[in-house]
Amino acid sequence: MRRHHIDSTAIASAGYDAATAMLEIEFTSGDVYRYFAVPPSIHRGLRAAESAGRFFRERIRDVYPSEHVR
Repeated sequence: MRRHHIDSTAIASAGYDAATAMLEIEFTSGDVYRYFAVPPSIHRGLRAAESAGRFFRERIRDVYPSEHVR
C-alpha cells in the first residue's frame, strides 16, 4: 500500500485503501499497523489534523480492529 508522509513526531506515514476500508499507519518507531473498517473521513482527518498523534489516540486507536504488521 502506498503511504504518504505525515508531519508528526509519532506517525511517519499513512495510507488508505478505500476498496477495503483499511488504514495502514507506520509509526516513527518503525512499527506498522493496519486498521480495518475505517471510513474515508477518518483517513482525511488524520492527514489534515493539527496533531496527527492526538487524532490517532482519540479517533483511531482502540476504536477500529487492528493488526501489527511489523
